[in-house]
Amino acid sequence: MGSGKSYWGKQWAEHLHYNFVDLDNRIIEAENSSVSRIFEKKGEPYFRKLEADILRSLTEPNTVVACGGGTSVYEENLNWMNKNGITIYLKAPASYLLENIKKEPGQRPLIKETNEAELLFFIQQKLKERDTFYGQAKYILEVEKVNLKSLQNIIKTNTSKNA
Repeated sequence: MGSGKSYWGKQWAEHLHYNFVDLDNRIIEAENSSVSRIFEKKGEPYFRKLEADILRSLTEPNTVVACGGGTSVYEENLNWMNKNGITIYLKAPASYLLENIKKEPGQRPLIKETNEAELLFFIQQKLKERDTFYGQAKYILEVEKVNLKSLQNIIKTNTSKNA
């Protein structure tokens, strides 16, 4: 959350002339409801199952998919993504994530009604809990060093490995 997955996903897709899909937006379209409202009305287990189902429906080649911060943790999603594509973890320090998240108040259902200290603690805890999953991505990029050519370089590296 707040690492720039949607931002960089759009930038990379445009740069490479790929399709771009924001998984949360697909969920919003499917439910005709916001992520926050889905969490509130139907609960996180429902959301995570829906998220997994929609993720698995995204099989079009040359597509960059921006997943939510919790996607890789549930429903064996990371294993599926690793088998079916190139996975990238945009790694960022908690302080970086905090600054980005503060720019979008009310957009994050797991952190509604938290003050800055609570939010920083929450971010640190989520990073700690999810580190094992995030670390299984095929590529780990320090978000502060990411640029337009980052994905292009990964694709070239991946293509030459498989040649």
